[in-house]
Amino acid sequence: MRYQGREVDVEGRVRLVMESALTARDRVGVQDFVLLENYNSEAAFIENLRRRFGENLIYTYIGSVLVSVNPYKELEIYSKQQMERYRGVSFYEISPHIYAVSDNTYRAMRTERKDQCILISGESGAGKTEASKKILLYYAVTCPTNDHMATLGDRLLQSNPVLEAFGNAKTLRNDNSSRFGKYMDVQFDFRGAPVGGHILNYLLEKSRVVHQNHGERNFHIFYQLLDGGDNDLLTTLDLERNPQNYHYLVKGNCPRLSSVSDKNNWKVVMKALSVIGFTEEEVQKLLNIIASVLHLGNTQFGEGEEGETYITTETQITNLAKLMGVDGSALGEALTHKKLTAKGEEMISPLDFEQAVSARDALAKAVYGRTFTWLVEKINQSLALKDEIYHSGKGCSVIGLLDIYGFEVLQHNSFEQFCINYCNEKLQQLFIELTLRSEQEEYKPLCPETWPNWHGRLADGVSALVNHLGYKAEEYKLGRSKIFIRFPKTLFTTEDALEAKKPDIALTLQTSWRGYRERAKYQRIRRAVIVIQSGWRGMKARRRAKRRRQAAELIRRFIKGFIYRHEEYCPENEYFLDHVRYSFLKNLRKNLPKSVLDKNWPTPPPSLIEASEHLRRMHMRNMVMKYCRRVQPEWKKQMMQKVVASEIFKDQKDSYPQGVGRLFLDSRLEREQINLKVIQTLANDKVQYGVSVVKHDRRGFKPRSRQLLLTNTFAVLVDRTKLKQRIDYTALRGISVSSLSDGMFVLHLPNEDNKQKGDLVLHCNHVIELVTKLAMMASKVNYVNISPGSIRFAMARGKEGIIDFVRGSELKVTKGKRGHLLVTAPRINST
Repeated sequence: MRYQGREVDVEGRVRLVMESALTARDRVGVQDFVLLENYNSEAAFIENLRRRFGENLIYTYIGSVLVSVNPYKELEIYSKQQMERYRGVSFYEISPHIYAVSDNTYRAMRTERKDQCILISGESGAGKTEASKKILLYYAVTCPTNDHMATLGDRLLQSNPVLEAFGNAKTLRNDNSSRFGKYMDVQFDFRGAPVGGHILNYLLEKSRVVHQNHGERNFHIFYQLLDGGDNDLLTTLDLERNPQNYHYLVKGNCPRLSSVSDKNNWKVVMKALSVIGFTEEEVQKLLNIIASVLHLGNTQFGEGEEGETYITTETQITNLAKLMGVDGSALGEALTHKKLTAKGEEMISPLDFEQAVSARDALAKAVYGRTFTWLVEKINQSLALKDEIYHSGKGCSVIGLLDIYGFEVLQHNSFEQFCINYCNEKLQQLFIELTLRSEQEEYKPLCPETWPNWHGRLADGVSALVNHLGYKAEEYKLGRSKIFIRFPKTLFTTEDALEAKKPDIALTLQTSWRGYRERAKYQRIRRAVIVIQSGWRGMKARRRAKRRRQAAELIRRFIKGFIYRHEEYCPENEYFLDHVRYSFLKNLRKNLPKSVLDKNWPTPPPSLIEASEHLRRMHMRNMVMKYCRRVQPEWKKQMMQKVVASEIFKDQKDSYPQGVGRLFLDSRLEREQINLKVIQTLANDKVQYGVSVVKHDRRGFKPRSRQLLLTNTFAVLVDRTKLKQRIDYTALRGISVSSLSDGMFVLHLPNEDNKQKGDLVLHCNHVIELVTKLAMMASKVNYVNISPGSIRFAMARGKEGIIDFVRGSELKVTKGKRGHLLVTAPRINST
């Protein structure tokens, strides 16, 4: 046991181990947090970490766990001399280092012949990727090697800059943040030499291709290509050096980094691709795809008058088609249209502007994501085992390196942050369970609750164990991942208890052996029973065979009936026809139409066509009768009005879907809103419908608020207390409305009447409802005219006025330059 920097043996002898081998600088603070005096103080933990970090001691142990603090600068602690210093040295004989963990894992793999795994976790920017690179470098330098293995080591190391270029990006917390999870297997032969590798990637942050937060960048490869690629390459790819010219690279407003040289990194990546085994043709195709993503981001769209979307940057489509090796017209069609398949038929419909932009971005993310997956697969092919001896997996051992996203807490966490943080939480949970299990396994025979098997939580098992041993509260501290024992005496007492327990353990093992022998005896008896049962099973098998013969006969009758199904009813087809009729009626019972609008009806067999038609008519009459009984008079009136509105306006006026979707009211004016004098003037003519309208003067088009009241025989236009105009339905020559979403309408009146000053130009917010009711009351449904461009109306003395209708962003009624009334109406998207 190690206690406060000392190794204590069973007899109590103490010898200094760690301090004697350490320099004064290495002894700053405590190298293992387990040895802290104030072990339950978070402040003491942080202070020890701070003191060591102040001396550039970035590594500290917690038992077998290494805590690393990112210094954000280069330290002279990763040389070959340092590697040799930690090679073959026990874990606690020298100061903490990532090389100590690497060497301990390597030696455990070789001595125990078990696969090992190094878990690297922490916040974003904590240095996880750099730690994994140092581990790979240590194995590449210190492990036995030959020419082939040296090449493999180079490929393992060179895979990092390639994956970083395509999978890393600048974030607010880290200039080289991994935006994907990575698990790398390094495979070793029986001599401990690396012979292969394999990489698994997880959850690439593809959304970064099309969007970055302010102060962040896209993936490194885009900037490296623009800054480091030679002029001939950029000309071939139709690219320019300025990142600001590309839509996908300006979102974060951070085209350059003072801490990173994209030009130098470009050279490193190109060299790494060559070392890994990429051919010049493969590299060129890879760069073509990267350039195509940039061109795809610069593809812009326009919107036509009909709402259709078209591409405004044909040059980008030409470049894209050339780089991707596809037809330009087909690519443009794919970006602006979508294909729908329904019931085996394909339909192509245009995308609106937002859908086209989304489709473009989705294509960019998909192309980059699949390219990254292909890149990882290509690297795996380069790292794969070449010797047939190891392909089965029995001749080699594995050390796994798990490097995933760091835990992220942003102002607004997206779904990708949720996946990242969830993965970190699951990894932490696994780590805690494995650590506690290793602590529990050694001493679990000391407690009846944990021996021989514990099926609960590991932390609960450790608590049960220490409670059974009678530990006092001041003697131990149960952490999240391990138990801290303060006094050597406590540990020695536990070891003595384990020694005393060994006879009981042996007795338990003997009991298990006797149980094994009894189980073997039981198995022999069971085999004898099986022999006896086989005779019974034979009889059951013969019964099953008989049932199968009967079933086969039934199937033959069915097939014969199918062959004679078109013949008259006879013994050959009677079974089949009876079954078909029964099946049809049973299916019909389950699939009867539920409403009068449902015209579906199961297809009947030929022998039941006439009966099926009779049943269909009877069922339809029955549903209609039930429906008519349920319809109330108010809804019947409402339905009649909606039917008339549909005949007049459907597919002809933009506001029809919104207008017909609302209930038509009996009146838009309360009785108190109509002046009493007007009601008295109308005498016996009861107001059937009233609504507020705006009347536009025939000259000057000045708007005036009015009320339009409909009776059974005429309509009146009212100005507060005064009845301004009466319109007899018999004199109404027609009603004109526009095809847009405005509420303008014109009542055409006869010119022969001297009292009339011309047609009435009115505006109403409920034009669908008003015109429908007016047309029904006046019996003028066929006199409603819907004009797509302009409406002409008569004025006094034979003159004529014009109302022009145009589309716009909002509803406006103004006087045009030519003296016309100009109505601007917005487009209404029907949903």
